[in-house]
Amino acid sequence: MKLEGEGKLLRIFIGEADFLNHKPLYEAIVMKAREMGMAGATVFRGIESFGAASVIHTAKILRLSEDLPLLVELVDTEEKIDLFKGAVGEMLEHAGCGGLITEERAHIIHYTAGK
Repeated sequence: MKLEGEGKLLRIFIGEADFLNHKPLYEAIVMKAREMGMAGATVFRGIESFGAASVIHTAKILRLSEDLPLLVELVDTEEKIDLFKGAVGEMLEHAGCGGLITEERAHIIHYTAGK
C-alpha cells in the first residue's frame, strides 16, 4: 500500500560526545521521539565535520576524533515535528552542548506491506 502526503523533515546535528543525564544525546533524542509517537528516527554517523569553533573532527586514522558528527533525522506531519522540535530544543539546552536543528517541507511517500 502506498500513502502520500505533505510533512516535514527535521535534522538535528550533534556530536558523539554529547550526553544528557549520563546517556548519549542521540539515544535520548531517539527515545523521546518514540515516546512522543513520531513515525521514526534515524541516526547517521559522519566521518568528518567542523562547526562554529572550526575544530575538525575526523575518522581518519592519524587524527581519530572521539567526537564525530551525528545527524538525527525524522520525517512526520508538520504538527508532530513542531511539537518534537520544542522538546529537542529543551534537551539541547539541558545537555549544555551545541547543536543545530534544520527543518524543511517534505513530500512523504510511505509504502507499507499488504494490500
